[in-house]
Amino acid sequence: MNIEQIFTNNQQWVQEKLKTNQDYFDNLSKGQSPEILYIGCSDSRVTAEDLMGVQPGDAFVHRNIANMVPNTDLSAMSVINYAVSHLKVNHIVVCGHYYCGGVKAAMQSADLGILNPWLRNIRDVYRLHQDELDAIQDTDKRYNRLVELNVQEQCVNVLKTADVQRAYRDRRLSVHGWVFDIRSGKLIDLKIDFTKILEGIMKIYHLD
Repeated sequence: MNIEQIFTNNQQWVQEKLKTNQDYFDNLSKGQSPEILYIGCSDSRVTAEDLMGVQPGDAFVHRNIANMVPNTDLSAMSVINYAVSHLKVNHIVVCGHYYCGGVKAAMQSADLGILNPWLRNIRDVYRLHQDELDAIQDTDKRYNRLVELNVQEQCVNVLKTADVQRAYRDRRLSVHGWVFDIRSGKLIDLKIDFTKILEGIMKIYHLD
């Protein structure tokens, strides 16, 4: 890619927006009030706004390798705090995708240096669901099932946070687990019952 082409693309994008609405950028500059916090993977093939069909200002976005929400990650925790307690989002989405390189890397018996502690979080998800995953003979299907289970466990991690627990109590904020099927382009709702999960973990993780 020619880096200079990006600036040409940007100018074309600006002109297209202004043709539709002369006040488009003035309105953007006035602030944001997104309804959704989207936590997704950094994979270059998976763009949050495109796959959801939303516009700038509609979603607050956080991305990292394999859409993780570890409690030791100050970036993820800060994003959740800001989105939930300051922007007042009403929905949090954790979105993984099939054929995720991060999930596949976590399943390799290899020393990957600085990635080791990050990928260990995914290996912990495998450990929690090892019996189910080991029973899947097809390697791709096993990886893709781990993608789904990882989304589920990251939703649990979201629900463990004080900001989310308060927002659920005060305004019934909801948490969703999705997977993007990179081969079809379709979003899949895993229909995770976050209310049931929250009730199940409150004895241990209740913070209020």
